[in-house]
Amino acid sequence: MTLAAIKERLDLYEKLMRLDKPIGILLLLWPTLWALWLSADGRPDWAVLLVFVLGTVLMRSAGCVINDYADRDFDKHVERTKERPLTAGRVSTKEALALFAVLCLLAFALVLVLRIPLVIWLSIPAVFLAASYPFTKRFLAIPQAYLGIAFGFGIPMAYAAHQGSVPAEAWWLLLANIFWAVAYDTEYAMVDRNDDLKIGIKTSAITFGRFDVAAVMLCYAVTLALIAWVGSTYALGWPFYSALAIAAGVMGLHYTWIRGRERMACFKAFLHNNWVGGIIFAGIALDFLLR
Repeated sequence: MTLAAIKERLDLYEKLMRLDKPIGILLLLWPTLWALWLSADGRPDWAVLLVFVLGTVLMRSAGCVINDYADRDFDKHVERTKERPLTAGRVSTKEALALFAVLCLLAFALVLVLRIPLVIWLSIPAVFLAASYPFTKRFLAIPQAYLGIAFGFGIPMAYAAHQGSVPAEAWWLLLANIFWAVAYDTEYAMVDRNDDLKIGIKTSAITFGRFDVAAVMLCYAVTLALIAWVGSTYALGWPFYSALAIAAGVMGLHYTWIRGRERMACFKAFLHNNWVGGIIFAGIALDFLLR
């Protein structure tokens, strides 16, 4: 294989892992960082932090690969996804499965570096959640809730890494992430609703129907309420609650974008959730820094 051919394969693998579209990495990373800072009282172990950041990139990449494998016959009927490498036939199913396995093994190797038994055990359901999520769109009315668990499982793992246990606060924070994921991924699903109806995939945008915008805003509100409650258990102060207020303002802005249900406006709101996660993290980190 020539150097040019190798470069072409790597470019295709990069697109399959969606490294050219980092929004998924960020939406997975922010709740993990919330948990890393809260579980360590604002002073995370830097080795743990590095492992979790790298693990987030690897597992999101693996999730994208298995998602495209599961949806390869559906994606060809969706305008936004029909040119993905696997769907377009530029990458084989064997290549995709091999890439998924390699990414999972690399992520597991990172976990082993920490030598923390509970984190190692929790990594098993984490891989299962990532691998099974794409298939839930065939039978779950709101698969976005399952995505919230998969995208938020770094939360209990972060607590396990720092504290050797998973306290109630971790599970409440995970619940907050589930509601957040339902909110932002419903916005994402609103983009493809017409295509998804034709091919028979289940999404929250379809399930909520004409109440989709109200459901998104309700999920946003519950997200903020749960995060505020978790923050109160750590006696967080004005930097944290100021950040939540700013995040609420951003969510309000999203309402003005999605209420018309226009495809690109809904997609813009989905992408903008990176700011929501980042603002909340900034509030947590600043609160601990100023103590």
